[in-house]
Amino acid sequence: MKDTQIIRTEYSEVMKKSYIDYAMSVIVARAIPDVRDGLKPVQRRTLYDMHELGIRFDKPYRKCARIVGDTMGKYHPHGDSSIYESLVVMAQEFKKGITLVDGHGNFGSIEGDGAAAMRYTEARLARVSQEIFLSDLDKDVVDFVPNFDETEKEPEVLPVRLPNLLVNGAEGIAVGMATSIPTHNLGEVVDAVIAYMKNENITDRKLLSYLKGPDFPTGGIVVNEDELLQIYETGSGKVKIRGKVEVEELKGGKKQLVVTEIPYTMIGAGIGKFLNDVGNLIDSKKTTDIVDISNQSSKDGIRIVFELKRGADVQNLKNMLYKKTRLEDTFGVNMLAVVDKRPEVLSLKQIIEHHVDFQFDVATRKYNTLLAKEKDRKEIQEGLIKAYDVIDLIIEILRGSKDLKDAKACMTAGVTENITFKSSISKKMAAMLRFTDRQAGAILDMRLAKLIGLELEVLLEEHENTLKNIALYEDILNNYDSMAKVIIGELKELKKTYARPRRTAIENAEEVVFEETKIEEQEVVFLMDRFGYSKVVDVGTYERNKEAADKENKYVIYCMNIGKICFFTNTGKMHQVKVLDLPFGKFRDKGVPIDNVSNYSSSEEKIVYMCDENQLRIGKFLFVTEGGMIKQVSGTEFLVAKRTIAATKLNAKDQLKYVGILTPIDHVVLQTKEGYFLKFPAEQVSEKKKGAVGIRGIKLGAKDFVDKVYLTKEGQETKGRYKGKEVSLNRLKLGNRDTQGVKQRG
Repeated sequence: MKDTQIIRTEYSEVMKKSYIDYAMSVIVARAIPDVRDGLKPVQRRTLYDMHELGIRFDKPYRKCARIVGDTMGKYHPHGDSSIYESLVVMAQEFKKGITLVDGHGNFGSIEGDGAAAMRYTEARLARVSQEIFLSDLDKDVVDFVPNFDETEKEPEVLPVRLPNLLVNGAEGIAVGMATSIPTHNLGEVVDAVIAYMKNENITDRKLLSYLKGPDFPTGGIVVNEDELLQIYETGSGKVKIRGKVEVEELKGGKKQLVVTEIPYTMIGAGIGKFLNDVGNLIDSKKTTDIVDISNQSSKDGIRIVFELKRGADVQNLKNMLYKKTRLEDTFGVNMLAVVDKRPEVLSLKQIIEHHVDFQFDVATRKYNTLLAKEKDRKEIQEGLIKAYDVIDLIIEILRGSKDLKDAKACMTAGVTENITFKSSISKKMAAMLRFTDRQAGAILDMRLAKLIGLELEVLLEEHENTLKNIALYEDILNNYDSMAKVIIGELKELKKTYARPRRTAIENAEEVVFEETKIEEQEVVFLMDRFGYSKVVDVGTYERNKEAADKENKYVIYCMNIGKICFFTNTGKMHQVKVLDLPFGKFRDKGVPIDNVSNYSSSEEKIVYMCDENQLRIGKFLFVTEGGMIKQVSGTEFLVAKRTIAATKLNAKDQLKYVGILTPIDHVVLQTKEGYFLKFPAEQVSEKKKGAVGIRGIKLGAKDFVDKVYLTKEGQETKGRYKGKEVSLNRLKLGNRDTQGVKQRG
């Protein structure tokens, strides 16, 4: 048995190393794109797999399930959902500057509708992917590495001919870092790259005269042009974007606002959220100018229409939409990419610089490969031309040879011993032959038809073209300017083929100023029924329907329309809701669930007490828990801005039973589930902070708990009930806090 070696090490060091290894794996191999091709591994592998499967732009579509399965099995063993999601995004025109995949079927919508399952959708490579991303893979332009199980080879990076990191942008969340790069206009990116190649000392400021700024597929308006220079110099910052709003005239002097372009950040659920926010502004009376809202968006573009009442203040309404909704938003820029297998935040110039260096590497490898092929072709062509001059001798050698080996030996090394010649002159001439192995092989493979005179002319012409190509390739490889000229020429051709007009406007806009309509302060009545549906009515409406209102509603609270309703729950929380957030209307209106306008969840907690915000300012509150803990707290401690706070601290498995405002009283009475009543002086209840548990009010049996709480005053008859019988609380014997109390008979 071999000796076991125990290695002692610090546990924290092991954890640190393991976590760093994991983080770097996520950064480099999953979430952050490579600066050279601007692709994450899953995108690169999906495109390469489609290329290998032959799903080209000019071939029929194939099921996405086939593409996803093949990619997962060969290159990306991280689950089919991540691969399909990547495939879908590359096919969505509203997500990318240029779509890399041509999708057929339901690939989702700009309004957040998801794509159909992969078994229903089909896809193929877009032409741009084939020509810009994958065109030179057969020319040894990039390194190929083993896949995860070393049964296949995959490209380390794709030979992308454009700075895809800028054109299509990138979004990804890694461990401890994230990348967020906006999309840009392809034509402007090409212009910036060419400008850099002509002057490597160009500044970011000068580059921005070619590449104006982000160009989002959803259009919109970038409104902080002056801040773009700092963003592109540092690689991080915030781009402010607004949707485009147009004013349309209607009959009768009415107008309507039409949103035709949205901020890129609003894609998906943001559109529904925007419409909901506008609806809330109308419900809360922040605006009364909007008569109707309709979303007329289609595959042809965004069209969200707000019909306005006659005489509406259009400019102020536009400003409200920008100020109060996500129609004006910020896009956080963090131009993080993998450079030499390390994450790095890059400036605009650095991204272009890395791309140009990569293009020169790709071009060098490409033209070395082409040069080697042309030199091989030149060698064979020269052999065939030479063979035309001695074709009769070659035929004599072939006829006099016993096998191909002897014939080839004669042609390459002049070995004539094993060959029968018609004359000694032929033998002497054969001994002088010195074709190369490749030339001899080509001659031996030549068809008789090649002996036609016209074929010789074609061969000589091909040889001349080959010599021109060799000279061209050697010039490109040996002269920087020649290679730069070729790359620039290719870039101009790509721009001519694929560039399109800019969609996003760039400008410096003034800060939006929205003047809110001042709300007239008035007293109203809050109503909430036993199902939690809440509404607000004016005092006159309530008083006219007082009997029905008191009967149908669990809570009826007078309050101010600019105030808040506060309510405490059995979980020890206090929730707040603005009165303006509640629907104001007619007495018979249904209202909205209180859950919808607050953080309260009726399925997880129960309301113990409800009051108007003003009551918090005027007194102290008594808190009692089922476990018998009791305290009084100043109401001012609950005057906070947060919608939800912890109103009290609770012991384990305890819950809040009672909250009430302390009016002038003499005694507190606690009633338990088992029928114990404890009456004690109110001054025995200590005042505590809201974060305290409190003090014990009553001693409880093992399974007993506080069921009811009463506040009594001398001279005022107060009654309780236990098992259907009335209990006169004024006649109870006065005791002390933290005792068991008196047992009542059922």
